[in-house]
Amino acid sequence: MGYGDPDAELVLIGLAPAAQGANRTGRVFTGDRSARFLVSALYAEGFANQPFSEFREDGLRYRGTYLSLAVRCVPPENKPTFQEVHRCRPFLIEELALLPRTRVLLPLGRIAYDQVRWAARTQYGHAGRFPPFAHGLRYPLGPGAPVVHASYHPSPRNVQTGLLTEAAFREVLQALKRDLLGSYPTRGAAPHPPR
Repeated sequence: MGYGDPDAELVLIGLAPAAQGANRTGRVFTGDRSARFLVSALYAEGFANQPFSEFREDGLRYRGTYLSLAVRCVPPENKPTFQEVHRCRPFLIEELALLPRTRVLLPLGRIAYDQVRWAARTQYGHAGRFPPFAHGLRYPLGPGAPVVHASYHPSPRNVQTGLLTEAAFREVLQALKRDLLGSYPTRGAAPHPPR
């Protein structure tokens, strides 16, 4: 279900495939409102070659970036059970093992953050205590391991209520770019995707 650059230094972890997005299109963060918000911001910060993600063959390519999911099936009302989250954890850990150049992890939301906490123990040997989830959090896992940044999930509810704004999300992307040594140029405001 993941998609992106296999040599990625930045790995984003979303919640689960959206019924009208990834589940319908077969590509993570594609064809729904969360995808429109996320990909537009990634493009504006230089991580994507275009500002939209509408269908699998739309030409989208990520630059040094890979998108994954904490849960691999569509949960009822976007609320996965503990059992679903637990059963999906090995898939995320295995996916991270296939991305050895990862330098920054960006979980989107608390559930993805919790999955990253577990993956950090298994994949990166991190035994420390993680701070509580917070938007804008930055937490280094230690020498030779990625830095974790955290953001609210770009769900329609979070965006419509103002919990997550484009400016706030782009601030997180700009902060993590500093950990990637500024290798991705900012493009400015992204145009709207084609309808």
